[in-house]
Amino acid sequence: MAAEEKALQKELIVFEQHKGEWLQNHPGDFVVIADETVAGFYQDYESAFKAGLSRFGIQATFLIKQVWAEEPVYLIH
Repeated sequence: MAAEEKALQKELIVFEQHKGEWLQNHPGDFVVIADETVAGFYQDYESAFKAGLSRFGIQATFLIKQVWAEEPVYLIH
């Protein structure tokens, strides 16, 4: 598996493992995850991004993902 394919795999697994719980308590919020560490939930992307940088640093890789039951689909024409 290439490095690009491995990037954020742990974070995505953590997200999927907790998604049901988070849908009940944090629907629509943005969660910040690095490795297997959940750094918190935020009402907007900007706040989540700032928190991720503050907690993990600019060189770190972390996931910011909105908690939705189904991923929205965007069409661009």
